[in-house]
This record gives sequence, C-alpha cells and structure tokens, in this order.
Amino acid sequence: MDGDWLEGEVGDFLRSRRARIQPEEVGLASHGRRRVPGLRREEVAQLAGVSVDYYIRLEQGRGSSVSDAVLDAIARVLRLDETEQAYLRTVARPRRRRGERQPAAAARVRPGIRLLLDSMERSPAFVLGPRMDVLAWNALGDAVNGFSRLAPAERNVPRVVFLDPAGRELYPEWHAVAAQTVAHLRVNAGRYADDPELCALVGELSVKSEDFRRMWADHEVRECAYGVKKIRHPVAGLLTLPYETLTMPTAPDQTIVAYTPEPGSETAERLALLGSWRATTTATGP
Repeated sequence: MDGDWLEGEVGDFLRSRRARIQPEEVGLASHGRRRVPGLRREEVAQLAGVSVDYYIRLEQGRGSSVSDAVLDAIARVLRLDETEQAYLRTVARPRRRRGERQPAAAARVRPGIRLLLDSMERSPAFVLGPRMDVLAWNALGDAVNGFSRLAPAERNVPRVVFLDPAGRELYPEWHAVAAQTVAHLRVNAGRYADDPELCALVGELSVKSEDFRRMWADHEVRECAYGVKKIRHPVAGLLTLPYETLTMPTAPDQTIVAYTPEPGSETAERLALLGSWRATTTATGP
C-alpha cells in the first residue's frame, strides 16, 4: 500500500456500505434479479438527493470538493455510524488534509506521561502511537503483555496479532481482537495516508497474513475507545480486562490504553499476584 491508496478507497468503502443495505430497508421495491448485493448507485443518489453522475464521480474519487451536506446525506442513506461518517469525510477529501502534521515525532513520549503510567500501579497501561506501535508502558502493563521481551520493531499490536504465532494463544477471542485491530488501523490509515511507515505496515501485513488481507478488504472502521479484552497469561491464567483509552490534547497522535478490572474481581486478584511475582523476579533475576 502506498500513499495514493486513498484514490480508490472512497469508492471501495462506499460500495462495501451499499452492499449492506437491501432496497426494502429504505422503502424501495426490489424488482428483478440484481447483479450486486445491496443498493445500486442510482438508488443511493436518489435517496441522497444528488444526481447519479455526481455520486458516480464521488465513488471514482473525483469528489474532492464534495460538501458536508452531501456527505451527511449519503451517510444517512447508508446508515453510517459516527466513526464511519468521519472516515468517509477523511477519504472523500484527502487533499484538504495536505500539510497537516504527520506522526513523525509520535515515538517520543513525554516524561510526564511516563510518570502518569507509573502512578497507575493497579492498572496495566501503555501508550500506542498512530501505527499502533507500543511506545511506553508501566510495570503491570509489561507483566501482562511482555512488551520488554519483544524487539523494538516488534512492539506493534497488529504485528503481534497477525504475525506472531503466540498471538493466537495470547488472545482466546482472537478473531474479535483481530477484527477490532484492523478496523482501528484503518481509521488511522485514513487520517495519516501520507505516512510511509504506516502504509508500509499495511502492505507488509497484507503480504504476510491472509487473515489480515481478508479483514482489510471488509473496509470496517472502528475506534477502540473502550471495551473488554481477554488475555491468556502463562503465569496468571485467563484475565478478563475491561479497557479505556485516553487521547492527550498535547499529543493527539498518542493514546493511553488502561486496563480497568473491577476491584475485588478474580482478574484484579490475579493482577495483584502477577505484580508481586514480577517485582520478585525483577529483584532476584529470572
């Protein structure tokens, strides 16, 4: 994938969303046999109140001057959620983003953020960059995920999920984690389409992983704002970890991910034991 991938992305994204909606769902009669699933382009144009030619130009990537009102109308017809609607605006008008700050300096985590991580003694926490590289972590975050045992180039969530054989053992619900990872990476790929390292990452994963290639072709976009992740730890056993993400105004390219187990839960007790075990092994050596 190179920096010009957005030229075809808006069409692929819109076609994938048209395919999800049946004519009957939007009050249209379905006559005869359809060559493609879902809504036709002319039906989307009709429901959105634009000409068919205008909509076709948009799907062909020739709608860089399309207005917010038109994009909002198309989003309404295709029933896009908030994240999908924001993504559509990003990929439909890539030229308006030229000159924006790219994540070249995202690998530098401020000392204050590192102190904040260390203060979260009962919550495994780490910082992700826009390529989903793991940039910093606290002691419990390392005890759960083993970041320090990975080579710097391998401290990347998509690489662990799709290219590390241990990834499928680490995540009992691997398919759900993998789909979420791809959907979030696609959001960032839209935001930073000119970042060569991010484009190279998507290209590498597409070549090396059939699962990634298939999921990427689904064109799903989703923010990882919060949720629950299960991790099978070799020492602590199965951990059920609710998580929250925080984006920092002073470093919008970086996100803090913090696991927040319910106090008194089995997972919280296992994390406490894991923290003690890690402190002991760190003090005495492996």
